[in-house]
Parts: sequence; C-alpha cells; structure tokens
Amino acid sequence: MPRRKRRVSDEDSNSDPNLTIDPTSNQASDNLGKKKNKKRSIARLLTSLAALDAQEESDRRDTDESERRDLSLLESNHQQKTEAMLDYYSSMQEQFNQLDESDTIRVKRARLAATAAATSVAAAASVAENSAEPASGGTHHRRLWVKDRSKAWWDRCNSPDFPENEFRAAFRMGRATFDMICDELRSVVAREDTMLRAAIPVQQRVAVCIWRLATGEPLRLVSKRFGLGISTCHKLVLEVCSAIKTVLMPKFLQWPTEADAISSIKSKFESFSGIPNVIGSMYTTHIPIIAPKISVAAYFNRRHTERNQKTSYSITLQGVVDANGAFTDVCIGWPGSMPDEQVLEKSALFQRAAAGMLTDTWVVGGNSYPLMDWVLVPYDHQNLTWTQHAFNEKMGDLRRISKEAFTRLKSRWSCLQKRTEVKLQDLPVVLGACCVLHNICEIRGEEMEPEIRCELIDDETVPENPVRSTAAKEKRDSISHNLLHRGYAGTGFFS
Repeated sequence: MPRRKRRVSDEDSNSDPNLTIDPTSNQASDNLGKKKNKKRSIARLLTSLAALDAQEESDRRDTDESERRDLSLLESNHQQKTEAMLDYYSSMQEQFNQLDESDTIRVKRARLAATAAATSVAAAASVAENSAEPASGGTHHRRLWVKDRSKAWWDRCNSPDFPENEFRAAFRMGRATFDMICDELRSVVAREDTMLRAAIPVQQRVAVCIWRLATGEPLRLVSKRFGLGISTCHKLVLEVCSAIKTVLMPKFLQWPTEADAISSIKSKFESFSGIPNVIGSMYTTHIPIIAPKISVAAYFNRRHTERNQKTSYSITLQGVVDANGAFTDVCIGWPGSMPDEQVLEKSALFQRAAAGMLTDTWVVGGNSYPLMDWVLVPYDHQNLTWTQHAFNEKMGDLRRISKEAFTRLKSRWSCLQKRTEVKLQDLPVVLGACCVLHNICEIRGEEMEPEIRCELIDDETVPENPVRSTAAKEKRDSISHNLLHRGYAGTGFFS
C-alpha cells in the first residue's frame, strides 16, 4: 500500500537503493491538510461572527428595554408634574375668584354705605333748611360734593356784554354761528339735572369742544378755563365731536347729488379756469400724532422726520372741496406712510367713481395722484409745450383752491397742527368735526384773522403708474388745446 511505502524508514531506503518515494503524493497530502486547516479557520471565524451578532443583538435588546423604562418613567413624572400644576392653578384660580367676589361685595357695601350717608346728610340738611325757612317755596336739590373751580372766564365769555371780536378770536366764529351750532346739537348733547348735581349747560359743553379744537390747549388748561374736571373736558370734547358728525355732517358735508348743485359747482370752476366738468379740487395733508402702540412703522412719516430733524408720526386727511372752498368729501385716518394714490384708492370717493357716479366729471389733483378717467392731473414730464404750460397754469389755479381750504382748516383749528392727547381710534371723529365746523364757517362767511394763519407744507409722492387711462390722456390733450384756442391760456409761465 502507498501509505506503508511513505512510512519506510531511512534505513530501509538506504539499504535498498532501488526503492523510490513519490513526490506527487506528498504534495497532495500537504494540500489536503491545508484545505482542512482553512475550513477549520473559516468555521471558527463564522462561529465567532455568529457569537458577536448574538451578543450585539442581546446588547441592543437590553438598550431598548432600558430606554423604554426611562421613557416610561419620564412620561410618568411629566404627567404627575402636569397634574400637580393643574391642581395648583385651579386652587389659585379659586382663591382669586373668592378675592374678587369679596372685593366686589366690599365695594358694593362701601358704595351703599356712602350713598346712605350722603342721602341722610342731604335729607337732614333739607329738613333743616325747610324748618328754617318755612315760607320759602323754592326747591332744594341734594348734591354730591365737588371740587370748587372758578368759572369766571366762561361766565364772562357767555355774557351778552362780551365783545363780539373777542368772542370770534376765541372760538373762530361769531356768536350767531355759535348759537346756531348749540341749537342744532341741543337734542343730542343736552343732559338733565339729577338729585345729586346740576347738568352742564349745552353752551358750555359746545364751548369746551370748540375751544379745545380752536386752540389745541392741553386739557389741564381747558379744565382751569371752564371750571370743569380734566376727564370731564375730555369726555365733552369726544361727545360733542360725535354729535357734530352725527347731526351736522349730513347737513353741511355731503357729496353733491342734485343736478342743480352739480351744475352750479361746474360752472363756478369753469368760470375762472376754463376747464369744463370739474366737480372738485382734491388735496391730502398729514396730521401729526403721538407714536401709536401698534403698527408704528406704518404711521412713521419719513419726509416730516427728515425736514424737522425729529421723529414724526402722522395720519392722512384727504379732502375734496367745491369752488367756495367747502369740503364735499373727506377720507380720514390712513397711516402717514401711505402714498396719496393708495389713500385715494381706499376712499369712498374711489368707490363712488367705480360705481359709475363720476361719469363725465373731473376731480382735479396734484402730481401725487394718477391720471384716470375721472382724476385730472397736470403734465409732469420735461420740455413742456406752450399748450401744456398753459394747462398746468390753470390746473395750479384749481389746486390752489383746495390747498387754501386746507390752510384755513388747519389755521382755524390749531389742534391739527400739533400732536393731541386724543387716542388714535378717536381721531377720525375729531378731524371730521373740524371739517364740518370749517364748512359752517365758510358757508356763513366767517372771516379768519390773518395772525392765526399757518403755513401748509406737504410733500407730494410720485405715483407708481402716473397714467392709468389712455382715454383720459387724450381728453387732457384736448382740454389743453381748447384752453389755448378759447383764449383761457395765460402768459404767467413766461415770467
């Protein structure tokens, strides 16, 4: 057998020189041994990998189990804390409710006790007066104690002997106009006397409001002048302004709707400008305000800030006036950062035009407004022709009417020139009342003193789209040529 041949000792091989060993069989046996060793190594390696995987899987399961336990514990603690906080909040809320109820009961009791004491004192005083003067037939009113303030200034102004020129200088109108306003507002602002105090007369109520609007004095000075409390004066100003808006605005500040009124306004505008179908002149001014608590950036007025070197906030007041300088439409209260064209788009005037109520009519405005089918503005490009210069000159005359009206408005009512103590939400009512009072003074021919005249400065903003209607552009060119051919074009632009 071959295996026995391989095991023959060296001695046998040496003794027998003819015996030989096969080298191929030795190599095969070595290869077979190596393969077995390799298989055993691979098997051990696979066994080690399997053991490592099993160990890793066991570690992962342990880690997951630990994380689940921690998460469960965390959720349990969070729920316990939440329940504890809710219980604490509920107990605190109950305590606060009990305190509020006790405070309310205590205040009510105090008020009842004070009222009872005042009633008893007043009754005792009334009985004493009646017993002391049995023959007197007069009625005695019980009154609450009020601070004694001097009304000497108002009593002197309310006297029939007070000079008319001084009354006009104080209230920006004559006594007859003032009495007319009082009569119109009497049914709304009048109050009845009570058992505890006498009501403030209508004349004094209206006078407090008009004086405050005319002078812009702080409420503490108005209080001293009229002998009333500061809060009472502020309340009277708002009440009378609201009454003016409710009662007098429908009578003295309305857009013309009757054919005769519209024809009269157009005729007056055309008589001194030559431009037909003009129903109003439009202008937008800014009213300074105290910095609001919300939307501060919207009310920031960059141009006034740069000019005055002081941070300024404002709201806009857009108005349209007739040929006499009386307002026919106002739009009040939009933020001061809003350009004129956007204020126009948000006004009732724009809605009226969109509804087709301004067909074949023009509202004249400055270069801060766009040219539309019903808004007529001057030429604003360079190198104007003779005809365009003449048209701009006549447009300047029409625009001057509205600017002069706004100048008289701010001059008469000085509260529009400075920041007032009125809240932002109450300002539209106050400004509307100023416009109505301006119309009353204009209609009744109340003259304005030259010394109270102020300078009106407003920056015109350039619209994003200056020409919004091709038809309006053609009509403007036609009006310009007609002005020149009809002899309305002046020669002021040569100077």
